[in-house]
Amino acid sequence: MRVAPQPHRGTLLAAGLPSYGPADQLTAVSCVADGPDTWWAHLVLEAGGRVEAVVPAEEYQAGLPAEHQETCAALIRRAVKIRRTGLEQSTSEAHQAGSQLMIDHCDRLVAVWDGLPARGYGGTADAVAYARERGVPVTVLWPEGAVR
Repeated sequence: MRVAPQPHRGTLLAAGLPSYGPADQLTAVSCVADGPDTWWAHLVLEAGGRVEAVVPAEEYQAGLPAEHQETCAALIRRAVKIRRTGLEQSTSEAHQAGSQLMIDHCDRLVAVWDGLPARGYGGTADAVAYARERGVPVTVLWPEGAVR
């Protein structure tokens, strides 16, 4: 099964991991952004699965927080496949294009989302809406007491 996002931070993600089937058949399709995208990719790798990286724009990695750039690069290096949108600038439109490319190549979307509208185009709400429009099953996780 192919599923599109640190144990202490990804507890809900880790708890649901076994429900996706044998780890050797599990592939995380992820934009490997900081936060749940990366936590999910690491959990799948630790379980024996694989990662496919989606790069929304050529300038994407440079726009990530400095402390996350090496982690992102390492996950991209470990990816069994790298998908690119072909866009240069890391804009909201590129992020949405990356989400769409990710969703177009997965069987299920796991979204860590508070259910609120996106703060800007290309946010989690837009990814969830796109998945639902495409008929891709969506699992929404939001830790009790968490805030944006």
